[in-house]
Amino acid sequence: MSALVDALKCHVAWQDVQGRLSQDPYDLWATRLGGRAKRSYYEGYVSGRLAGSAFVVLDAVAPSVRKLVRRPAGFPTADAHYVMGHLALDASVEGHNGADRSAVLLAALKRERSAGFEEYCWGYPFDWVSVNGTWAGGTPLITVTPYAYEAFEAYFEATGDADSLDVMRSIAEWASRRLPQTDISPGVQASAYTPFDTRRVINASAYRGHLLVAAGRRFERPDWLAAGDANLSFVTSTQRRDGSWLYAADGRDAFIDNIHTCFVLKNLTKSIEKTERCELRDSLVSGYAFYKSALLDGDALPKSFAVTQRPSLVRRELYDFAEGINLALLMLDHDDDAEAILVILLEELLRRWQLPDGHFVTRTTLLARHTVPYHRWGQSQAFRALTLAAAKGFLAD
Repeated sequence: MSALVDALKCHVAWQDVQGRLSQDPYDLWATRLGGRAKRSYYEGYVSGRLAGSAFVVLDAVAPSVRKLVRRPAGFPTADAHYVMGHLALDASVEGHNGADRSAVLLAALKRERSAGFEEYCWGYPFDWVSVNGTWAGGTPLITVTPYAYEAFEAYFEATGDADSLDVMRSIAEWASRRLPQTDISPGVQASAYTPFDTRRVINASAYRGHLLVAAGRRFERPDWLAAGDANLSFVTSTQRRDGSWLYAADGRDAFIDNIHTCFVLKNLTKSIEKTERCELRDSLVSGYAFYKSALLDGDALPKSFAVTQRPSLVRRELYDFAEGINLALLMLDHDDDAEAILVILLEELLRRWQLPDGHFVTRTTLLARHTVPYHRWGQSQAFRALTLAAAKGFLAD
């Protein structure tokens, strides 16, 4: 039995004890006081900076305090990743029966969809204070909903469940119809983050672009293909000369970080399989070169930021490891360094980040090691990435 499979079985045992509910990195900010502090911070008030800094330090030194202010919750992003992970684990663990576990999680996804829309869509179970204002809990997000599409797609491919196909079609209808689009130039459009904004966030357009070209191919919808292509054109047009992307192209949030770079690159990689546009591969190669040079350190371990706007106490993030592994798997056919990077990330994660009960360290900061597990912020993504690596035979004895 490989070390990777052993680690995954241990993580599954932890999932069984933990259940599908967890705390979240946003718990402190989702309180009334935390939300006020964050709004004040974004508005530039000194009081907001002081209050925000206090919350950051509190989270760094005493993360378990969140249990006193907010109950564990279910998260669509996490449920979707666990579905895909359990289905993938069937390839490595005889008798795992990922379909049964996935059916339970998909039923929860259906129950917890965003209200007020005839199509299936999902958001966060908390009010999200952002630089663009506050979005109420349940507001559907293009950065969440595509994972549900992929989860139902994986279940359909594994079981032939026709209802999953109907849900996938409904998700694509939502992405096509409900999200405002900003015309940049002919054939180039930036997608909104939610049905209620017009921001030009790069990863939001990458998510919608891939979702619609994937659904357009599957359901033979040329209109979806064209819409997805327009979003992908926006992504490639906003890439900077060094291969990087700012978080947004609207003058706000001008940082460059690890996970959002990975989000953009993985959507480009998956889109290449569904479109014949050669410029996507050019953008991908340039973007991954930037990732290797600016978002991995000299030991090929992930750095959280290449360009930051705000002080941070974070040293390393589980989420960065998870997305780095996922991206390296996708890049195996596109970059000669991807396999070596993949092995380094896998070995480091198993050697130093998995705890005896099976879950992973959430992050390390300049002050402490953070072990409160968040399904949405790293645990589920790491599980899925590791199951895909195991299915390909990495770290086999």
